[in-house]
Order: sequence, then structure tokens, then C-alpha cells
Amino acid sequence: MADMTTIALEGTKNGVISVMKIEEPYGAGSGTVASIGISLSGDAANPEWKVHIPLSNVDAVIEALQGIR
Repeated sequence: MADMTTIALEGTKNGVISVMKIEEPYGAGSGTVASIGISLSGDAANPEWKVHIPLSNVDAVIEALQGIR
């Protein structure tokens, strides 16, 4: 498993945002993704919510997020 970065989730006691790269998340031949998870309990390895973003879309997602600051 790849290195995971965790960020404290603002407005929660224990919540975290987890970010990591996952290769072949859906089996052999599937594309690598950036995985972003949210855990209110602080269990970064088992988030309650997560999204997988294909690496080819990461730059556009970052740009969109920066635009809403």
C-alpha cells in the first residue's frame, strides 16, 4: 500500500482527511487513482466516505478546488 497523508478535518474532534495513490484499485489493468477519504472517527485506513480520482484528472480537480477558495 502507498504512503498515506492525513490531514485533521476542521470542525471535528477526531476526523481526518486521508490522501493516497492506489495502483490498480479495481484489479489488474485498472488505472491508478488518487484516493481521498473522510473519516469522522479518525480511522484513516477505513474512511466513511471516499472518492477515487483518475490521475489524469488530478490537475483539473486541484484547479477547481483552488478556484473555490
